[in-house]
Amino acid sequence: MNERVILVQLLVLIFLSINILLIVTFFSKVYFYTVMRYILFAVTLLSDSLILIMSNVLLLLSYFRYTMQIGICVIIYIVLVLCTFVTPVTLTAMTLERYVAVCMPLRHGELCSTHRALHCVFIIHSLSSVPCIVILSTFLASAPLSLYTQYNICSMGIFVFLQWQDNVKLALYQCYFLIMCIIIVFCYVKIMKVAKAASGEDKQSSRKGLRTVALHGFQLLLCLIQLWCPFIEAAMLKIGLKLFIDVRYFNYIIFNLTPRCMSSLIYGFRDDKFFLALKHNVPFIFQCVKTNVIYCPLNCAGQLIV
Repeated sequence: MNERVILVQLLVLIFLSINILLIVTFFSKVYFYTVMRYILFAVTLLSDSLILIMSNVLLLLSYFRYTMQIGICVIIYIVLVLCTFVTPVTLTAMTLERYVAVCMPLRHGELCSTHRALHCVFIIHSLSSVPCIVILSTFLASAPLSLYTQYNICSMGIFVFLQWQDNVKLALYQCYFLIMCIIIVFCYVKIMKVAKAASGEDKQSSRKGLRTVALHGFQLLLCLIQLWCPFIEAAMLKIGLKLFIDVRYFNYIIFNLTPRCMSSLIYGFRDDKFFLALKHNVPFIFQCVKTNVIYCPLNCAGQLIV
């Protein structure tokens, strides 16, 4: 295994360990089940963890040139595409929740109740399934039945037979990208106006909400750029194979792995209640932060958080 594959395995192991720790923390407190932002946060963690596992498995299978039945590959990629869209759609919903909390505090309890949170999760997965249905429909419309029993290396390229299929996917991705960007910018501008007009504790709360929305916007940008990566890589492949491999590796690290660790930084460590619960679950790690042990790997991050 070359150094690139080894680096990916280390990053996946680190990010997956952090996500699992946060998921365990979420299920350890009943309070988190009753707050919309924590429920949406858990949905993001589960989706990101599943993407990390499945994409890494496909990476290893592709690296070792392992072939599988096309029918199985189709099922795997449909689940992967669904999870890929769940994360940005959930981030958009979390941004709207912050907008309601800051700009409409009196209606926050009504609009962001536990019952509505469950409805929101259903809507998120429904919206995320639309690209899966479109991709699967275009594939079924053009793929011969004999293809499903053939064996090949599992990759997104098997779904594309004709140019119009790429055009449909690109139009769909751009539509999602545009709608989500409009929502993010709208919420940011509204919260910024409230932050300027507020004073005292309200001003501090508004600024914190503003920073959260800004981080969501950056994470969402990385997730949405990931949707364009297949089209960028296809263009690079026409130029040269080495350039295609380098660009694909860069895209995987920056636009696939990096957004999967940002949810833990935005809510897992910046949120006071969740951070206290996290400290309770792993006291042996945070003891290093309290005692300022020089060689503790979490010391610098801990000092930054405090």
